[in-house]
Amino acid sequence: MRVEKQILTKEYIVRLNGSPFFIVVGYQGLKVEQLTTLRKSLNKTGAEVHVVKNSIFRIAAKEAGVADLNGSLTGQIAVVTGQKDVSAAAKALKTFAADNDKLKIKFGYLNNNRMEQADIMTLADLPSIEVLRSKILGVINAPATKLVVLLNTPGSQLARVIKAKSEQAEKAA
Repeated sequence: MRVEKQILTKEYIVRLNGSPFFIVVGYQGLKVEQLTTLRKSLNKTGAEVHVVKNSIFRIAAKEAGVADLNGSLTGQIAVVTGQKDVSAAAKALKTFAADNDKLKIKFGYLNNNRMEQADIMTLADLPSIEVLRSKILGVINAPATKLVVLLNTPGSQLARVIKAKSEQAEKAA
């Protein structure tokens, strides 16, 4: 293998090992400005897209310990990797693919588990991590709020009874 290809292969090995997920897309027919738009939308989610030769990616995936890709690398491919939320990257890809029918989501891997296109679309439909966190906090806080109200109710009722009795005593006097 030529030195240039070895360097590219090592770069992709590092990229695959440094990312908990990757998504392979076909980009044949996309124009440069469309690919730039995709890059910008993925950057907002903390992900990147890189065009790569099939042979180099196949070697890098094997070296990175990804299961055999079983000939699923065909045509012109680009690989999406990232450090953050896989569902946000999948959502950006789904939105872009809806507007540009030339982008084809092929498959991906999340923590060394293969995801098919349908799995990636399901991830894209999930709420963002921030929304999920806020829902969890709401669920956690609800019982505590109810407990505080429950504990304060007898005290506030007693205070109202005492106040009513004192007002009644003042009127009688």
